[in-house]
Amino acid sequence: MTSAPPQIAPEVTAAVADVSRIRTRAIDRVAYANDASHYLLTPDAVVVAADAAEVGAILRGATASGTPVTFRSGGTSLSGQSSGAGLLVDVRQGFGRIDVLDGGRRVRSQPGATVRQVNARLMRHGHRLGPDPASEAACTIGGVVANNSSGMACGTVENSYRTLDGLVLVLASGTVVDTAAPDADALLRDREPALVEGLMRLRERVVGDTASVALIERQFAMKNTMGYALNAFLDFDTPAALLAHLVVGSEGTLAFVAEATFRTVPIRPAIATTLAVFPTLDAATRSLPALVATGAATLELMDATSLRVGQRLAGTPAAIHGFEATTQAALLVEYHADDVDTLRVLAESGSCVLDEQALLDPAVFSSDPVQRAAAWTFRKGLYASVAGARPSGTTALLEDVVVPVERLADACEGLQELFARFGYDDSVIFGHAKDGNVHFMLTDRFEGAKALGRFEGFTDAMVDLVLEAGGNLKAEHGTGRAMAPYVRRQYGDELYDVMVELKRLLDPGGILNPGVIIDDDPGAHMRHLKAPVSIEPEADRCVECGYCEPVCPSRSLTLTPRQRIVVRRASTAARLRGDGALVAELEKDYDYDGVQTCAVDGMCQTACPVLINTGSLMKRFRREDANPVLAAGWSAAATGWGAVTRAGSAALSVAAAVPMPVVRTVTDAARAVLGADTVPRYSAELPAGGSSRRSLGSRVGAAGAEPSVVFLPACVGSMFGPADGIGATAAFTRLLERAGVAAVVPDGIDALCCGTPWSSKGFAKGHATMTDRVRAAVRSASRDGALPVVCDASSCTEGFAATLRDEGIEVVDAVAFAASTLLPRLTPQPVAELLALHPTCSSTQLGIDPALRALGEAVAAEVRVPDAWGCCAYAGDRGMLHPELTEAATAPEAAEVAGWGADAHASCNRTCELGMTKATGESYVHVLELLEKATR
Repeated sequence: MTSAPPQIAPEVTAAVADVSRIRTRAIDRVAYANDASHYLLTPDAVVVAADAAEVGAILRGATASGTPVTFRSGGTSLSGQSSGAGLLVDVRQGFGRIDVLDGGRRVRSQPGATVRQVNARLMRHGHRLGPDPASEAACTIGGVVANNSSGMACGTVENSYRTLDGLVLVLASGTVVDTAAPDADALLRDREPALVEGLMRLRERVVGDTASVALIERQFAMKNTMGYALNAFLDFDTPAALLAHLVVGSEGTLAFVAEATFRTVPIRPAIATTLAVFPTLDAATRSLPALVATGAATLELMDATSLRVGQRLAGTPAAIHGFEATTQAALLVEYHADDVDTLRVLAESGSCVLDEQALLDPAVFSSDPVQRAAAWTFRKGLYASVAGARPSGTTALLEDVVVPVERLADACEGLQELFARFGYDDSVIFGHAKDGNVHFMLTDRFEGAKALGRFEGFTDAMVDLVLEAGGNLKAEHGTGRAMAPYVRRQYGDELYDVMVELKRLLDPGGILNPGVIIDDDPGAHMRHLKAPVSIEPEADRCVECGYCEPVCPSRSLTLTPRQRIVVRRASTAARLRGDGALVAELEKDYDYDGVQTCAVDGMCQTACPVLINTGSLMKRFRREDANPVLAAGWSAAATGWGAVTRAGSAALSVAAAVPMPVVRTVTDAARAVLGADTVPRYSAELPAGGSSRRSLGSRVGAAGAEPSVVFLPACVGSMFGPADGIGATAAFTRLLERAGVAAVVPDGIDALCCGTPWSSKGFAKGHATMTDRVRAAVRSASRDGALPVVCDASSCTEGFAATLRDEGIEVVDAVAFAASTLLPRLTPQPVAELLALHPTCSSTQLGIDPALRALGEAVAAEVRVPDAWGCCAYAGDRGMLHPELTEAATAPEAAEVAGWGADAHASCNRTCELGMTKATGESYVHVLELLEKATR
C-alpha cells in the first residue's frame, strides 16, 4: 500500500451519516487489514457502521459504484473471509445488543457480540448457544452465522444452521428483511420478486436432480462449510426460511446479518472429563469409533507437537507432563448429563474403552472444575499457543478438513506422510475427532518460488487425500479464500453452477466479499499471502488471533492490542522496502492511537493464549520517547514523593472548593500549552485530597496484638480522598481492630509508592529510585520477609508484588486478606439490597475476584457484576490525561448498570472508583468501606 489515501466513491460517502466514521488514514487501513488468517488485503477505507439502515445505504452506494465490501466483526477468520480490499465495514462497535428471550430458550443478538458474551447472559437461565467454537472469547455472532460455526460438542446437530430461528438481513440492494417475521414471505415477494422467483427456481433445479440430492445428503451428513449451504434447498421450501439458511455459512458474500435469533440448548450440569495420552496418533484415532459409540460429548485430539507446546506452558494438565513428547497423542474425552447417575454410567462406558487401550497412564474421569478448566484452556488456546511457538518471521497457516470417523486414522496417517514429503517438519494435527474433523497447521515463510511451489503442491495433494476419503475440504473455518478454487472440484459442475447462480441472484454487482467462496481462478488461494516480518520481542509471537480485543479498553476508541502489533509489522515492512512516506505517516498517528491511549493494564495478557502483554511494549515506547524534562521532574518526584502527594492532595482540596468550570478552564489552558500527555484534565468526579498516611503511625489495628502483616496503604488513597464514606485505608484499619489483628506500617510511609506511575509513563530512573526505597523499607518492616505485605488498592498491590517479587516477600491485596482472615472474625449485617460490583484489571490478574465477590455478598443481599464489565482505563492518571479513553472503555458497563437501580456501588481501587463514578454518575467506594459499615 501507499501512504496516499485512496478516493472513496461519493455514493458510499453519502451513505454514512457521520463522516468521522469513514476512516482513510493509513493507520486505520493497516490496523483493520489483518484477520487471524494467512491472507492480507488492505482496505481502501474503513467505515464504523451505526445500524442496519446505514449498512443498507452503504450497500446501495457500493452497488452503484462497484465498490467491494467486506464486513468485519471479530476478525477471527482463519481463511481470509474478514480481510478485503475496497470498503471494510466494522460491525463490531455498533452492533453489540443481546436480548434473552423465552427465559433463555431463545436469544437474539447483533453481530458484534461475542459467543462468550451471549453465553454469559444465557448462563443464569441455564442455557447456552449450540455452537461452541474454541475462539468463543473473541469470535462474534456475525462470524458464527457467516461461517456456520460448530465446535467441540455441537457436531452437526447444534451448529448455527440447525439452531437458527431467524435473521435480520440487509441485502446488496439495501433491502432489510426479517426472515422470522410472520409476513416475511409476503414482504420478500413484494420487495424482491426477482430474488424470490430465482430462489424457488434454483430449489426446483436442485431437488429435481437425484444425483445432486444424493451428493448434498452425503456431504452435509458431516460437518461442511465448503461452498454454500446447499442443504437448505432440501430442508426448506418457503422463500424467507430458505434465504435465511442459505446465508448461514455464506461468509458475507450474500448479505449482511444485522441480527440473529437462535434456539438455545440447556446446560447439562453433570460433567466428567479426562485427558487420555496414547503412545501414537494412530492409536488415538483407531480408538475413536468405540468412544463415539459410548455417547461422548467431546473427543478432542491433540498430536505430539501440540503436547510439546503444552508442556512448556504454565497451568496445563498434569497428564501431558512427565514424558518426552515424540509420537504420542491425547484425547480430551468428556461426557455431559443431566444428573450424576446418568453421568456415572456414561463415564464408566468410556473408562471400559480406554482401559483396553495402551495408554501412558490410566485415564481417570473427574468432575473437578479446576482440572476441567485447565484442560479446556489448553485445548481452546491450542492453535494460538502452537502458532505462537513458530519461528520468528514465519506465518502460521491453519486448515481444517473432515472425513468419516472410520476413515480418520488413515486420513491422519496420510496427512503426516504429506508433511514429510513436502518438508513441513513442525506441522500439527488437532481437532474435533468425534466428528472426524481435524485441524492441521503449517508454518513457513510463504514467499519465493520454492516455498510457494511447495505449498501449492501440498494443497493439491491434501485435496486429493480428503476427497478420496469421502470428506469435505472445509468443516468449520469456512471456504474463504483458501479453498475457493476447489469448490467446483468437491461438488462438480452442476452444483457449482447452482452456487454461482445463487451468488448472482443475491449480489448481482459482485460487491460482497469478492474472492471468497466463489473464485474461478485456480491460483486464487496463492494470492495475498502474508509475508510477516520480525518485530519487537514483546509482541513478535502474536498470531493475530484477536482474542485480546474484547478485553481491551481502547478497542472502540483507537487501536486494540492486535492492531497495535499489526501496525508495527506494517511499519517495519514498509521500512524494509524503503517506503519512508508510509513509515512516517504510521508513526505520526501511532503515538496517540497506539502508545498514549494504551491503558497498559495488562488485560490483553489475560486473554492471550501466548501471554503477550502489549502494554509492556507500549511502556517501552514511552521509555524510549520520554521527554527528558518530564523524566527529570518525575525522578525528582521519586526522591520527594511524600511532599508530592501532599501537594497533590492540597491542590485537589483547593480545587474542590472552587467552582468546577473555573478549575477546568485552568487545566485545559495548561494542557493546550504543555500537552495532553503532561497535564491532567480536572473533572467533576475528582474529590478533595485525602489524609496523610503518616498519621497512621508505626502500627494499626488491635492494641496489644502481635503484628501479623505489614500494611502498605496506597498513596492514591492519600492523594484522592473519599467522596462518600471514610476511604479504604481508614476502613481497613478499623476492620483490623475489630477482628483483633494488628499490622506494622513501614517507616517513611508517605514517601513510598508501588512505582506504577513511573513504569507506566516510561520514566525508568524514577522507577528505580522508588523501587530501591520500597524494598529497603519493606525488608525492615517485614523482618526480611517474615511478615506478608498487605495493600489496600488492587493496582498498587500488583505494583508492589512486581517490586518485591525478587525479594521473596509475599504481597496480598487487602480484599483477599479481608476475605480470608478478617471476615471469619466479623459479623457483618447487609447494608445494601443490590450492590453493583466492579472488579478491576488488577483484581482479575491477581486472581482475587472471588474474594471481592465474597466481601460483596457479606454486605449486600444481591451482588451483580456487569456482563459488560471491563477495565475502566482510568489507569492511575491516564483517565485524566485522556478522559476519552475512560469514556469509551466504560460506556457498555455504565449503560448496563444504569438500568439496575442499585443502592450501592463498589470496587477495590481508588482511581477505578473515580473512573466508574464518572462513567455512571453513581458514587463508587471501596468494598472495604462497605464492610466496615456493615460491621459497626
